[in-house]
Amino acid sequence: MSSAFADRPRGRDGGGTLPSSPSVFIALGSNLGDSEAILEEAFARLATLSDHPLLRSSLHRTEPVDCPPGSPPFLNAAAGLVPSAGLTPEGLLALLQGWEREAGRRPKVVLNEARPLDLDIIAFGTEVRNTPLLTIPHPRATRRRFVLAPLAEIAPGLVLPGERRTVGEILRAWTQDAGAV
Repeated sequence: MSSAFADRPRGRDGGGTLPSSPSVFIALGSNLGDSEAILEEAFARLATLSDHPLLRSSLHRTEPVDCPPGSPPFLNAAAGLVPSAGLTPEGLLALLQGWEREAGRRPKVVLNEARPLDLDIIAFGTEVRNTPLLTIPHPRATRRRFVLAPLAEIAPGLVLPGERRTVGEILRAWTQDAGAV
């Protein structure tokens, strides 16, 4: 079985590695409340789902993209984990959505409105889903710098299912072309 990585993912300190299969990558975001504390809590909860130490990016302050006018800036990050036995993409989605609600996220009234916590499954190993509830890999991950930059920090060699280039290569091309948001 071929590896999904051109090189091994790294933690923020350059240490620690994750086995290449299966690996789960989550994008984290917050732009309401104490975003830093909310993301720290999300990292702690994600760590409980991993059979190996959690990989986590630094926090990236970003301007809102495709959000209502006047939306506050986001803190964005990425996490990588090896899922505990029996955790499915659908089971993970249910947990993440529950955590979002616990953090104060309300049902959407306006597309991309401000929210205390946003957790998106970017990839779940080599799994591919396209259902009304879940699409993985995340369909816009490779077109959004606020996802790519934190993800490339922890897994620059990650090749998402359906892609030919690594996350690091996509980010470099994006930066050169300035074609994604």
